[in-house]
Order: sequence, then structure tokens, then C-alpha cells
Amino acid sequence: MATGATTLALGGSLFWTLVATVFGSLFGTLFMALHSSQGPHLGLPQLVQSRAQFGFLGAAITVWVFALVNYFNYNVADAILAGSSLNFLLGIPISWGFPIAVVFAGTLALYGYRWIHRVNRFLVVPLGLTIVILTYAAVARGGVSADAFAPGPIEWHAFATTFVIVAGFQLGWAPYVSDYSRYLAPTVSTRASFLWTYLPSAISALWVIGLGSLLAAAAPGATVITAIAQGGDALFAGGGRIAVALLFIGLLVVMALNAYGGSLTLISILDCFRRVRPSLAMRAITIMVMTLSVWIVAAMVGEERFNLFYGNVLVFLAYLFTPWTAINLVDFYLVRKGCYSIRELFNPAGIYGRWGWQGNVAYIGALAAMVPFFVTAPYTGWIARQIGDIDISMFVGLLVASALYLLTSRTLDLGAERSLVEKERKVSES
Repeated sequence: MATGATTLALGGSLFWTLVATVFGSLFGTLFMALHSSQGPHLGLPQLVQSRAQFGFLGAAITVWVFALVNYFNYNVADAILAGSSLNFLLGIPISWGFPIAVVFAGTLALYGYRWIHRVNRFLVVPLGLTIVILTYAAVARGGVSADAFAPGPIEWHAFATTFVIVAGFQLGWAPYVSDYSRYLAPTVSTRASFLWTYLPSAISALWVIGLGSLLAAAAPGATVITAIAQGGDALFAGGGRIAVALLFIGLLVVMALNAYGGSLTLISILDCFRRVRPSLAMRAITIMVMTLSVWIVAAMVGEERFNLFYGNVLVFLAYLFTPWTAINLVDFYLVRKGCYSIRELFNPAGIYGRWGWQGNVAYIGALAAMVPFFVTAPYTGWIARQIGDIDISMFVGLLVASALYLLTSRTLDLGAERSLVEKERKVSES
């Protein structure tokens, strides 16, 4: 919902904000679902599979670092919202709410994967009902005039930026998806895993992000938490407090998931350079580093600058992940066609090398090509200025990264790789 409120704050009309949300969600989820389809085939997270394109160390300092930035920045945004929620519910100063939220989330993350999922299962029904009730409140009693849904003139800058934010939000889930789809049976088809990822994710994103825009439109100038509370109170007195309380608990669980994922990513990065023995102590240290860092940055940003911070985070994450998603998917579906040596992906001196120059050249080249098209608060590219501050950088990045990787991948000895994979298959079957 915060994403929907942030996109409406860009200055576009509600109608065109919702239209851009539809296109952005459908577009961004397309790539996320294609990544999900890799899971049943390889049984690996795509961050590990990225070693085939970027090399053992190359993946660690490009893709894995960006994944860590992804976890971190989402937790900063969630910590700000959690602090605002505690302030609304209990009157606790927002600056105190940040450490309370990160400590609770960090503690849950320390208990690990199973406990996070147990809490999630418990919250599915109450949070689902909360979203349904808030949707009814926003549509039936939300205070949004019929005129707000009239198309009116389109503000292309706001429309394009909303598209990038929503597409980037969906693309930001790409590091997560095969963490779960890899547990599916290898017999699950690419089509099935794609559709069962794409449709639920795209539809739920449209629903929740659109709801955030509706609630924000009904409470102009209000913070995200205040807008949610007003939506709940539109149904009955005290409804807003119940909605905020349930969503606060949901925020803590998401923060725990990000802290846990960020911890594992940080350990994996360290392990690429120096052998690290996974342990409870190591997990505790990395989670502590994550939580303290999130607390400090959340306090620096504050509630007043939430929309600016969160909007820029989503835009920059879209920029960082766009070349990677193109390279990773082109490699999987067009170049290597799903044929990888699982053993060699974990071998720093193996066939994929320490530095995969093909992937790194394609990534750097695509990112450089995108820069003139960037549209952000701190920087707008010179080409973007010439076309009215309209952000088309994602399209540029996808095309350039795909073309460069297809070109550089011609230097790969795919025949030797396939022979090695076939030998491994025969050994495993014998």
C-alpha cells in the first residue's frame, strides 16, 4: 500500500496512476515469473545460478551486493512505517519506534526460516480480511469523488515514473522467487510455474498498490499510516486502529524475512572471499549488523521524507536489477537453455571462472546506456530531459543487456559445458 501512496504523490491523477500501476505490475511480474520457472529445473536460487554469467566472485560483488541492498532498503522503508504505526497506536515517539521494530524483527529472524513461516501462516487470514475490508472502505466509503476517476490530461513524467516504480517493486521480488520455486518437483513444467507465479503476484500487486493509491487519494497530504487509519475508521469507529495494528504485525514479519534473507546473502558474499562456517553465532552477527544499520538509516530518513526515499529506492532498484534480469534470463532460456553444471556453480576454480567477463561487460554496458535516461530526484539524464523527464531507462537496459550478452556469449564453449553436464548426469544416475 505504501507503494500506491508513493506513486500518487508524484503528482499524476488517480486514474492515470492506476493505469500506470496496471502496466507496471504486468510488465515487472513477467520477468519475476520467468525467474521463478528456473527453480524447479535447477533446484537453486538464481543468485547462485548467476555465477554462470558473472563468475564466482563477479556474482558476489554485483548481483549479490544488489540483492543485499534490496533487502536493506526495503527494511528501512518498513522500519519507518512500523515506527509510524507505533506512534499512531501507542503514542510512542517515531524515533523510538524504529529500534523497537528492528529488534522484534531481528529476534524473529534469528529464530529462522521455520518460525517466520509459522507466523506468516497465522497472519494469512487476518491480514487478508484486513485488505478486503480496507478495499471495501476505499471503494464504498473512501471519500474519493467520481471526478477522480475521470481520465483527464495525462502527466507523462508521473505516469512513466509510476510505471518504473511498480515494475521495479515487482522485479525486486526476483531474488526471492526461486528460493521457493526450487522446492517444487523437477517435473513441474515451466508454463505451470510461470503462470502460478505470474497471475497471483500480478493480481495481488495491482490490488494492494491500487488500494494504497485509493486510500491516499481519500486523505490528501496524510502519511501512509494515517491514510490507512482513515480508511478503517470510515467503516466503524476504531476500525483504523485495528487495521494499523494488524498491518504493523505484518510489517514486522516482512522485516524479519528481509533480515533473514539479508543475513544469508551477506554470509554468502563473505564466503566467496573467505571460507565461512555457517553457525548460529554468524547468523546472529549478520542479523545484528543488518538491524543496527536499518535503525540508523531509518532515523536519518524519518517519516517526513518517506515518500521521497521510498520512491527513489524503488527506482534505483529497478535500474540495478534490469540489466541483471535480462542477462540471467537470456542465458537460461536462449544461451545455455537450462543446461548448467550444479557442481561447477559451487567451484570457484570451475568452468564458470571467478570472473565471467561476458556477464560483467553486458551489465556495465547496459547500466552505462541507461544513465542518460535516468529520472530521479538527485539526477536526471540528459536524454530524459530532452523528452520531458520521461523515464524509459528500463526498456533501454533490457535491450542493451540482452544484445551485449548474446554477442559476448558467442565466446563461451557451450559444447564443453554440455559434455560436462552430461557426464555429471550419468554419474548421478549410475
